[in-house]
Amino acid sequence: MIVEFGHFAMILAFTTALVQTVLPMWGAVARDPALAAMARYAAFLTFGLVVLAYAALTWAYISSDFSVVNVVMNSHSTKPLMYKISGVWSNHEGSMLLWVLILVVFAALVAIRGGAMPARLLASVLSVQGAIAAAFLLFVILTSNPFLRLAEIPAEGQGLNPILEDPGLAIHPPLLYLGYVGFSVAFSFAVGALVHGRIDAIWARFVRPWTLLAWIFLTLGIAMGSYWAYYELGWGGWWFWDPVENASLMPWLMGTALLHSTVVMEKREALKVWTILLSILTFSLSLLGTFLVRSGVITSVHSFASDPARGIFILGILTLFIGGGLVLFAWRAPALKQGGLFAPVSREGALVVNNLFLATSAVAVLVGTLYPLVLETLNGNKISVGAPYFNLTAVPIFVALLVFVPFGQSLAWKRGDLLAVGQRLLAAFGLAVLAMIATFSVVRGGPVAAPLGLGLGVWLIAGSASDVLYRCCRRGLPLRTMIERALGMPRSAWGTALAHAGMGITVIGISATVWGIETLAIVSPHESLAVGPYTVTLEQSFKRTGQGFREDVVRFAVKEGDQAKGTIESSKRIHTGREMPTTEAGIVTYGLGQLYASVNDTLPDGKVSIRFYWKPLVTLIWAGALVMALGGALSLADRRLRIGASAKARKAVDLQGGSKA
Repeated sequence: MIVEFGHFAMILAFTTALVQTVLPMWGAVARDPALAAMARYAAFLTFGLVVLAYAALTWAYISSDFSVVNVVMNSHSTKPLMYKISGVWSNHEGSMLLWVLILVVFAALVAIRGGAMPARLLASVLSVQGAIAAAFLLFVILTSNPFLRLAEIPAEGQGLNPILEDPGLAIHPPLLYLGYVGFSVAFSFAVGALVHGRIDAIWARFVRPWTLLAWIFLTLGIAMGSYWAYYELGWGGWWFWDPVENASLMPWLMGTALLHSTVVMEKREALKVWTILLSILTFSLSLLGTFLVRSGVITSVHSFASDPARGIFILGILTLFIGGGLVLFAWRAPALKQGGLFAPVSREGALVVNNLFLATSAVAVLVGTLYPLVLETLNGNKISVGAPYFNLTAVPIFVALLVFVPFGQSLAWKRGDLLAVGQRLLAAFGLAVLAMIATFSVVRGGPVAAPLGLGLGVWLIAGSASDVLYRCCRRGLPLRTMIERALGMPRSAWGTALAHAGMGITVIGISATVWGIETLAIVSPHESLAVGPYTVTLEQSFKRTGQGFREDVVRFAVKEGDQAKGTIESSKRIHTGREMPTTEAGIVTYGLGQLYASVNDTLPDGKVSIRFYWKPLVTLIWAGALVMALGGALSLADRRLRIGASAKARKAVDLQGGSKA
């Protein structure tokens, strides 16, 4: 009965989403306050119904209701509670319902904060959010129903895919969806602005927090997915330029550009047309990622479904929203007036350059991702575009952008002094050069670009610190005054510095990967092997069983010189539910580096085929992502983003029928 109730709630949510789409937009265009006011109530109702539907599916998993096809295919009665809950979104049908749930959560949050927004803009934004929800609810109902029943109920389910039975995969998809779907709010704001033909700093102030929130979640989702692939798949790498990985990177790059563009909009009312276009393109790339994962056009460990019919449906949704958004942009954008002017050498000018670099890098990744698919569609030839292409196209653009970041961060608004900024950054440049020289003198081997990359990371960190110190600490000021100035700095300024420093930390971690050491060997019992600065000795190999699996385990003792550092284990595991083998990597962290073990096979004579890696500074890759997200959160806590436009400004906007052009 609960399952049927959830199914009915999902269908009813589709109808309320249609109401949310049509009536508020009609009210906004016709200037009917009563119809426009329905947007909030419809958004809350749609949210409540989708929550009920998702709760019903979750209950089916928790209670092991094997009359539901989705539960049979992805759960087992003996699974721990955490994996029963995460099993809901470990499959195509459940993950799409989660996608819709997050979408209506964002719409409800916009409605809650809608009291600070002009009424017509709020109605338009929630109307577009309702249209997106209605489209995806229809997709779920017609092609991906998670509530389908079985006539004959099996005694047990097949269990969760073993590689998804992991805490990292319990966290990764929701974070990623929060990022993807969060950009729908920026898209809705853009469409609302185009419908009314008006946009100004008030619009930018409303859209920026939602963009920042989506960017934070997407940053964390990408980092979590990278670390999961690193430790769970046994490949020993953190990024493979997989099409689905690229599908998450592209909206992150475009979203980063959008985030910086909204800053210029808020400060100077400039880049109006460009900001609107970025809002449309960022969400378009999020939808493209959804299509790639679920259409069957690619084969990836990250993909959910391979049903072409579903792919065609999603392609129709893409055409509707991407095509419709771009057509509306082409029609209405020329009517938008440009805002304040600024000198080329200024903070605004630097952010424009930043946007160009980010957008170009996203295009380079897009071409490398889609070209094999387009070529196969046209002539049937299958090719793969791997790391060499991306390293030669996207990576140089990233490097050029990062070299430029500290300059842009330190320039003044409207008109800057490049020479003065260069003088302030001399200390940061000196530290970067010293870091490169020290690396060249200490490290032997590896590409020349690696020390340069490490210097680039130091340049970003020191440049961020330099900007903060310049704001707070001037020569001759008492210490108390410096502290007061530091405490009085906007949180967004601290957040910007922290986010840029986090990128520097990640760059250092990435650069250090080239000094990693890989050792592949067949080792006899009690035989030792040198792996970087450590010596590993095969202690024993044995069999072990756990809940739902059996495994062959190998254990090595680790020493650094004569000092014992503990043990490291790796195993080949067979999951009894599906008889599916997986490799369980052994990872031990020493300082900022990691010793990584991945067993290939255990031989009958007691020998073990093993692959070891020593990865210096590898933890900085993900630590930097966490620092970036923390910087974003600090910016989000800024008072200017927590408090909307004044009541006087909102009243003026509503009297004019929209935002100031």
